[in-house]
Amino acid sequence: MDPPVALASLSGEADAEWARAGTPFAGAAFIGGIALDAESRAAARATVADRGRSEFLPVDPLAWIADQLDVIVDDEHDLRAGVNVRATSAGAVRDAAAVCADRDAILEVNAHCRQAELCAVGCGETLLADTGRLSEYVAAAAGEGADVSVKVRAEVDGVDLADTARAVAAAGADVIHVDAMDSEGVVGRVKAAAPGQVVIANNGVRDRRTVREYLAAGADAVSVGRPSDDPQVMRRVRAAVDEWADGDGPADATIRAEPPGVSR
Repeated sequence: MDPPVALASLSGEADAEWARAGTPFAGAAFIGGIALDAESRAAARATVADRGRSEFLPVDPLAWIADQLDVIVDDEHDLRAGVNVRATSAGAVRDAAAVCADRDAILEVNAHCRQAELCAVGCGETLLADTGRLSEYVAAAAGEGADVSVKVRAEVDGVDLADTARAVAAAGADVIHVDAMDSEGVVGRVKAAAPGQVVIANNGVRDRRTVREYLAAGADAVSVGRPSDDPQVMRRVRAAVDEWADGDGPADATIRAEPPGVSR
């Protein structure tokens, strides 16, 4: 997949229409996040009620994922689709991964959200402190034949993302999507810990300087979150990664369509 730019999921906003709008600039788009099971859906509803957050809450999450992916896959542009999911059980992740595998889409396990309601039921960044359960989710998704990404967050107390990267890579993760929280150095540590995995760097990607900082730190790709619907920002990011690939970085600095260890 080329270019090495991804659109990062935005709860309640990142759908197929959003992904299609970003196709001139990006090589991948992660829709969602979406809560899969009863507990995570109740927590997502609570974030809407308590704080007015925007969330995807379709009646049937799996049907929503299938419908959204079908729109993206049918697009004329070569965009790799992914789905960021929240769940309280490996079984729910497995079911979503099967839908993704059927459409050559990436299943992204959300170990990133920090909303109190979601963390209270064991979703989001609480998974970073429970590497065993996070690895179980990854293995469940990989077992369905889906390519697997794990979205993680830096600067969580007591969590060493290098250890997390090694654990999820061993469980079958192909991509580690790192919200660096303004700490570029964590990207290099994650890449060193899991050198066979694609590392996507996220947080504050806006322009040539931020793109170059992350790629120089060891990222294979960058992702854009909040300003992903701003063409001016996306043009700057796309120009920066093209410049890096053309002369300032490795020629193969792309998110590959088939990550290491995946066969079809």
